[in-house]
Amino acid sequence: MTLMKRIKFSLVLVFACLLAPLAHAAALPDFTELVEEASPAVVNISTVQKQDGGRISTPFGQFHGPNGEDIPEIFRHFFRDMPQFRERPHKAPQSLGSGFIISRDGFILTNHHVIKDADQIMVRLNDRRELEAQVVGSDQRTDVALLKIDADNLPVVRLGQSDELKVGEWVLAIGSPFGFDHSVTAGIVSATERALANENYVPFIQTDVAINPGNSGGPLFNLEGEVVGINSQIYTRSGGFMGLSFAIPIDVALEVSEQLKGQGFVERGWLGVIIQEVNRDLAESFGLRKPAGALIAKVLPDSPAGAAGLQEGDIILSFNDHAVTLSSDLPPLVGRVKPGETAEVEVIRQGRRQTIDVTIGRLPDENVQAAVPAEEPVETSRLGLVVAPLPEELQEKWNLRSGVIVERVEEGAGARAGLSRGDVITMLNGERVETLEQFKRIVADLPDKRSVPVRIVRRGSPLFIALKPN
Repeated sequence: MTLMKRIKFSLVLVFACLLAPLAHAAALPDFTELVEEASPAVVNISTVQKQDGGRISTPFGQFHGPNGEDIPEIFRHFFRDMPQFRERPHKAPQSLGSGFIISRDGFILTNHHVIKDADQIMVRLNDRRELEAQVVGSDQRTDVALLKIDADNLPVVRLGQSDELKVGEWVLAIGSPFGFDHSVTAGIVSATERALANENYVPFIQTDVAINPGNSGGPLFNLEGEVVGINSQIYTRSGGFMGLSFAIPIDVALEVSEQLKGQGFVERGWLGVIIQEVNRDLAESFGLRKPAGALIAKVLPDSPAGAAGLQEGDIILSFNDHAVTLSSDLPPLVGRVKPGETAEVEVIRQGRRQTIDVTIGRLPDENVQAAVPAEEPVETSRLGLVVAPLPEELQEKWNLRSGVIVERVEEGAGARAGLSRGDVITMLNGERVETLEQFKRIVADLPDKRSVPVRIVRRGSPLFIALKPN
């Protein structure tokens, strides 16, 4: 290589090294304009909330010493049970969370848990004005609340479409973590349609945006400056941010807010089934190539599902042309259908696919079931189970029409499948168990070394498990 070529090659390397950081910087988003445009419509929300005896509930559980001094968080558990260090009665607003203005005449979206049980709600605007807010409506199931303040010509956010979000996309949050107004944090979408325990009606957006107490109810923006979610929950072991944050999709929040605005409460569709996940063993027992769908463990009495002919043991594969991959996919799909409308439900029943039209009902309030085991005479089966006829009191208590109760579990297939004393077997290998004699016949006809589905009722709750006879 000649000297000139070496010089040129060296210059190319130098320029490449200089341009690499610039290219990397250019690839990162600039949030400054977005924040400047959106911040005026983000508000701080604080409440006064009395408890019994005039005590005040605060978001951070603030305690006070005998002279009114604050006790640091690290010491609170030492003083919690000492009378002189208990919370002192007082009435002062405590910063709870955030919200955002969606209309120029003062409608504000936030979380239900931010304003729950509040005696007074104060909204602090970007221009430092503080106005009292009224609750238009609040929905605990989706954790969405709609507030109204008496003001005009307010700045508003631009609303986007959460169903267009993609994993890996940049998002930004504005809120008041720990009371620090208009704090901005950014990250990416980690997942969409994420199901959380006890949150059946919200397909959450998961992000790694830093969210802490006080961010609740604040907006989640995409790079276009549009609100795509309401920051609602975090997963934490420390009480602070750990990289797992969850937002309510704005599409869901707007549907809820429209109902709250129109009638003050939310109506949801109801199918009337108890469902469970289809794992690998259950998929094999039902003859599926892979785990998928929502397995119907129980059809509730007087339900839309029962009226339409859905049965226990059906596996729902799609609802209104939306695929049901996980059982958690189904409740949000059903909940968004208006009561009285007809939905198409595709199921697989005994290996055959079929579509059933269901007239969706209105979701009732709470359904609670409880249980106690029973004891009766014994019968032994090939599965290592000692079973007995189902007592009448359990039939009434758990609304069971038939079945046999497990009195004892010995070594064998039943023990390996996880059956336990007090379980009621109501269906075995697709056949409903009516009598003890019929149960023994079904067991005798079971195939060897292949999983079969068993429907049981355990402490009042229905459940399918996979059982593999010897």
